Amino acid sequence: MNERDSAPGGLALVEALVNSLNVETGADSLDTAEGRVAFALAEPDVPAARVLREALRAACLAHAGHCSDGSPLRVLDRLLAGAPLRVAVDAAGGAALCPVEEPPGLTARIAAAVAAASADGTWARLKACEAADCHWAYYDRSPAGRRRWCSMSVCGARAKMRTYRARRG
Repeated sequence: MNERDSAPGGLALVEALVNSLNVETGADSLDTAEGRVAFALAEPDVPAARVLREALRAACLAHAGHCSDGSPLRVLDRLLAGAPLRVAVDAAGGAALCPVEEPPGLTARIAAAVAAASADGTWARLKACEAADCHWAYYDRSPAGRRRWCSMSVCGARAKMRTYRARRG
């Protein structure tokens, strides 16, 4: 549904995980072996990945100004707090959070991506479409950072048409 390129850097992983469920159709790519491979998940890891996915979706909705009661964000906070990360320093003296385990688990990769995006100011631009039947994650590249829909030609057009009809009818 997204008309734009995927999110930059590690946020592409977050965006892909959130978008592994098509809210409108109910299709979940984590139900397939191919979909799990994209996230290096084994079948027993899927329930935890779904909890992480929905907590990330709640954060994306919050970035778009759609706050819930906060409980999904507390779940995300708890999940990311348990991610095994360390500060790695490179030869140039730069520092970054990196997963401790090899291969790194999904939660640790997500936590490192969120930390890096938060540090560079891009985390708040990963949003979820405000359409209740969509909630697709997208990266807001608009100059003012006020984009509301994943696609103006689909979700935006639907919302504008509903508003138009409500005023006329």
